[in-house]
Amino acid sequence: MLRFKLRELIAEKTFNEDRQITLVELARECDVNRMTLSKIVNKKGQSINTDNLDKLCRYFNCKIEDLVEYIPDKD
Repeated sequence: MLRFKLRELIAEKTFNEDRQITLVELARECDVNRMTLSKIVNKKGQSINTDNLDKLCRYFNCKIEDLVEYIPDKD
C-alpha cells in the first residue's frame, strides 16, 4: 500500500512559513482539485495520477519519497 505524507508536508510548510496552509490554497497553487487533495489526506489507499504527484513535489520542493511511502501488505 502507498501512504501519502501530504498532511506532514503541509504541517511542516505551515510551521516553516509561520502561516496556515489550507487545502484550498494548495489546490489553487498546484492546480489540483481540492477534493483530490482531501481524499489523499483523509483516506487510505487513495490513487493519484503522476501529474499531480509532480505538481505536489514541485510545490513542496521535495522528492517523491518525501510525499509517498510504500508499506508492504501484512501477510
